[in-house]
Amino acid sequence: MTMYRQSDRLRNVRYDVRGPILTEAMRLEAEGHSILRLNLGNMRPFGLEARPEIMAAVAENLDAAQAYSDSRGIPVAREAVADHYRRCGIDEVTADDVFLGNGVSELITLTLQALVNPGDEILVPAPDYPTWTGAVNLTGGVAVHYLADEENGWNPSLADIESKVTPRTTALVMINPNNPTGAVYSEEIVRGMADIARRHGLVLLSDEIYEEVVFGEARHHHAALAAGDDVLCLTFGGLSKAYRVCGYRAGWVVATGPLGRAEDLLEGITLLSNMRVCPNVAGQYAIPLALGAGTPESPLPADVVDPGGVLESQLALTSEALNAIPGVSCVAPRGALYCFPRVDTELFGIDSDEEFVLDLLRTEHILVTHGTGFNWPKPDHFRIACLPDAQVLERAVGSIGGYLDRRRRG
Repeated sequence: MTMYRQSDRLRNVRYDVRGPILTEAMRLEAEGHSILRLNLGNMRPFGLEARPEIMAAVAENLDAAQAYSDSRGIPVAREAVADHYRRCGIDEVTADDVFLGNGVSELITLTLQALVNPGDEILVPAPDYPTWTGAVNLTGGVAVHYLADEENGWNPSLADIESKVTPRTTALVMINPNNPTGAVYSEEIVRGMADIARRHGLVLLSDEIYEEVVFGEARHHHAALAAGDDVLCLTFGGLSKAYRVCGYRAGWVVATGPLGRAEDLLEGITLLSNMRVCPNVAGQYAIPLALGAGTPESPLPADVVDPGGVLESQLALTSEALNAIPGVSCVAPRGALYCFPRVDTELFGIDSDEEFVLDLLRTEHILVTHGTGFNWPKPDHFRIACLPDAQVLERAVGSIGGYLDRRRRG
């Protein structure tokens, strides 16, 4: 009897943020248990809503959104994206350099399909947002992981990146601000990564979806500025996080640098954009209004990016509470939406972080994501999305602490 099997290309493709542990959470919910989902940076379920005028802009254009758009996206939205980067000092960007997509995740896969040949090596951070490793593997490329340095605020190790460049290396991935660690890279690190790309002729792939979600004294530094006009830089961004419209799937990728030498690659990205016909049209109408909210002289007000400072305070509260648990340490996040704490695996008897978070789910009904799901090499971390209100987060971290205490004593 014929067995119908998945493609061999999927053998090394994983996305554990929505993997088997989520399946177990759904089973428990079907049995009537209430599960606190701290596995996704999904804003709306926790009451973090878009500004009414953004939703109104989409609603007002629903009639026009019935038709296909240009495969790269509607012109007014692409121009708004280009204007956003020009305001950030990346002066040469035009609407023709912008491709819109169904969120950054789609554009990661599309771009790597256009770029990667079988056996090409792509430098990806560890930990990473797992779509990057998964999409590299899906194209037949090889994801080579360079380590972020937990002792240096989770900034990448430039020496480790340099040591992993080979003749097969094609591109260098930067995720800044970082998911899952909450790091916001220093200007020195961003320039150092651009210099590595320059010396070795690599494409710099910069995932900046959290560029507006930075806190305190942290400052986001655009990779395209460091790359200049002699390093091809593809910058990924979107509205999902800062503007709290995850479901609109309004993302983009912007090409800067020596575009004359990238015409063939950009033709490939255009081909794949044509094959998907176009991105979701309705969500594109949110982009001009959202990106028109700020300039360098008049930056985005706090109530646009972080209403009432809620995200900043919740991240600080969570990291402090985690650090108060014996055997747990957490580098305070400076951006994004997550904490990525380390646990003492010997103290708590943890051999598999996947088994650990699965047991936590079954006993405490709290859903988090294990660190190896982000391609971290050791089973000693997990990620928490810090989106519930402060009281819920305090109870959740208290439950995690109680669970770990029982595990240690057991």
